[in-house]
Formats: sequence, structure tokens, C-alpha cells
Amino acid sequence: MHPHDATLGLYVSVPFCRQKCTFCNFASDAFPPARMAAYVERLAAEIEASREFAAQHQLTIPQRVNSVFLGGGTPSLLEPEQMARVFAALRAAYPMEQDAEITVEAAPGQISDELLDVLLQSGVNRVSLGVQSFVDAESRAVGRVHTGDACLAELKRLRAAGIRNLNVDLIAGLPHQTVESWSHSLQTAIGSDVEHVSVYMLEVDEDSRLGRELIGPGVRYGAHAAPTDSLVTDLYAQACETFDAAGLAQYEISNFARPGYESRHNLRYWKRDAYFGFGLDAHSMLRSQADGRASRFANGDELDPYIAGNEAVEVEHIDMLGEWEESIFLGLRLVEGVSIAELRESFPAAWLDAFVERVQSLQCDELMRLEDGRTMLTQQGRIVSSSIFGELLADEPAVA
Repeated sequence: MHPHDATLGLYVSVPFCRQKCTFCNFASDAFPPARMAAYVERLAAEIEASREFAAQHQLTIPQRVNSVFLGGGTPSLLEPEQMARVFAALRAAYPMEQDAEITVEAAPGQISDELLDVLLQSGVNRVSLGVQSFVDAESRAVGRVHTGDACLAELKRLRAAGIRNLNVDLIAGLPHQTVESWSHSLQTAIGSDVEHVSVYMLEVDEDSRLGRELIGPGVRYGAHAAPTDSLVTDLYAQACETFDAAGLAQYEISNFARPGYESRHNLRYWKRDAYFGFGLDAHSMLRSQADGRASRFANGDELDPYIAGNEAVEVEHIDMLGEWEESIFLGLRLVEGVSIAELRESFPAAWLDAFVERVQSLQCDELMRLEDGRTMLTQQGRIVSSSIFGELLADEPAVA
């Protein structure tokens, strides 16, 4: 068994939003309540049948569940009884460890008192708030309906209710954003005493409304006021410096945490630990019973076929080359980087030698570091990580 796969993470996709943000290209949207009810029933059925699915495809399910993540969309839009139904299905199929990290994503101002009660009764101990910005003009420009003050009030309310682990998402690169306004969002996040902050550099997909306007270029959705790429890079560097000074250490390209509050669930993705995903466009990674290699599969991203339950899910068994590539580009997202010794245990020496040679040339450009048997990206390297991954994996190594 893969050394990290003693535990399992569960991911549940809830693809509903009150309204869709202009930059969003996820499989989420504003759907009528009747669709939500049908979706929850289909979700529960999928969870109930999931062990059988794994057995059929000869995939190993680790016994201990120590992280659960409800993402979206906006899971907090579920009715209290729908949320309770989802957790009942999860707990019936997958006994959870006493101290499991259980996260729900939410939009500020959209958690009713009744829903909060259900979350607490269901064992939720971590809430991730989609703040994006504490500056009202920036939020409005991308279709967010909350204010900065409402976000702070929501954080206080969740804390008072007993949620001891809070995350806020912030986005660098929103329309109208400046160094000064970004500084306000960073300092407000720090002042709110949250345990975790995720910072995303705005990536505008051409399939989003904002993306179509930027490519246009148009004047709706704040496209004309979007910061330049170089400013976005500066804002990201500013976040890294500001959070580090405030005790929120960066542990992954987009994530900062106080000691001990790193997202246990998200670490699974980067460390290639096992997780089982349920719902629209949910992805999973379990290991094959035969050879212990990773197997990946995902649900489709169209709501009606998912609810109808008539889509065939294809399981892809990852070969050694695929495992090598994943180990590099996922592992290097972490600030601690990857262990050369661990790579050497699993892959041919020739692959390692060629890899280390490339790392050394990137070290000369101050994009990577090699120290204490580990290699990692520098801060500058993290900003241009996609092109570095491309360079490190440019030539397919000869399969031994």
C-alpha cells in the first residue's frame, strides 16, 4: 500500500450558487430548488453505492476517514434537512475518525441559523468562506453580493457558534484592485484571526463571462478595470510577505495557515493520498488492489445526466510515468517540495538523475532550491510554477 494511504478523504460536490460569479467556469450554477432536492437524493444514492463501485473496479478503500470536504458551488445553499441527509449518507457508508477535519464551503450571509445547527450536529468543525475581497467595489464588480462588514460579522458568528477553524478565500487580480485595496483585504483577513487563508491569482477562463469580455474586450463585468498580469504577480508576492510576517505561513502555492491548521483535506491532493469524490464533476483517486498504483476517475459535469444516474464512469489506472509526473507537479506545489530519496525509492535512477540536472539549472535561475535532500520552488518559482512544471517534464523519460 502507498505509505500515505492509511486514511481516506471524502469530497462532496454541491454545484449550486445563488448567482454565478463572472470569473467562474466551474460546473456550478443557479438552479431551482426542485433540482437541488433531486440532486441530494442522487448524491445519497451514489454514496451508498460507492463501496460496491470500488470493489467492482478492484480499488482499495482505506478504513479510516480523517477528512471530509463539501465544496461547490455553495454547499451552504442546501436546506438544513438536505445537508443532514448528505451527512447521514456519508456517515452510514464511511465511519469517520473522532477528530476528522470536516469542512464546508459557504458564501458569507448565506448560512441560516437552522443550517448552522445542522452543520454543528453533523460534526462540521471547519468553514471556508468565499470572501474573495473585503473591498465592496471589487466584490460587486464580479457579481458577489456580500460586503466586507458582512464577511467579518459572519466570521464572528461562526466563531461564537463553536467553529474553531476558519478559512477565507481571497483573489488577487479582481477588477479595480490596487496595491492599497489589496493591502486592506490582507490586513482585514489577518485582523479577523482566521486560521487559514487561500489566495488565488485570478485566472480568467474564456468560458466565463469575465473571460469573454476580456478577450472581447468588453466593458461589462469590470473587464476594463482588471489589473495587469505584472500587478497580479506583485499582489501575490505582497500576500506572501504580509501573511508570513503575521504568522500565517505559506505551505502551498495558494495556501497560508497558522501552525497546525494546514488543510488536511487539500494536502491529500498534493501528497497523492486517497480521496473519494461524490456529486457533479467530483474527482477521485484510489489505489489499485493489484499493484498499489493510483487510479483516477471523475463524474461528468452536466447536471441532468448526473441526476438521471445513467453516465458510465471511466476508471483510469495511472502507469509509472503518470505517477512520476504527478509526484513532481503536485509535490512541488508544496512549499516543503519533494524528497529526492522518496522519488528514488519509487522510480528509475536515470529519471532522477535527469530531473536533478534540470533542477540544478533552474536553481541557477533562482527558481528552485535543492537542500537537505529535498527540492522545492522558490517564491519566484511558485509565481511561474506552470512553466517550470512544463520544463521539468518536457521530455518523456525512457521507461526502464
